[in-house]
Order: sequence, then C-alpha cells, then structure tokens
Amino acid sequence: MKTSEIKDFTVEALQNKLIDNENEMANLRFQKALQQLEKPTRVRELRREIAQIKTVLKEMDLGIRESKGLDK
Repeated sequence: MKTSEIKDFTVEALQNKLIDNENEMANLRFQKALQQLEKPTRVRELRREIAQIKTVLKEMDLGIRESKGLDK
C-alpha cells in the first residue's frame, strides 16, 4: 500500500488496518518459525506498512495532518 493511499483512509479505517496487519505479522512469524513461509518478502512489506500507518495516525493525533473521519 502506498502512502498516498493511506492518506485517504479515516482514522477508524487506519486503526482497523493496523490491527489486521499486526495479526497477519504474528501469523507470518509463526510460519517463519515452522519454516513454512512461502513469501519472505511479505514480512518486510508488512513491517513497512505498519510503520507508515502508525506514522499517519501519529501525525493526525498531533495535528500535522488532517483526519478524514471522526476524532477519538
């Protein structure tokens, strides 16, 4: 997911996406431990996407970036 796409999400959608990505990351870590990981690059992509989402959420919280949805 590109940063330009992340900017269009609401705060609630970003929080849901973050939870989904963190769950997927946990599953990939289990697969890696069991040596059943089919796409090792997906771990890297997810890590970056999680960081991008957290950055956008923090910017919205600090008022640097305007939020698209309702505030907390």
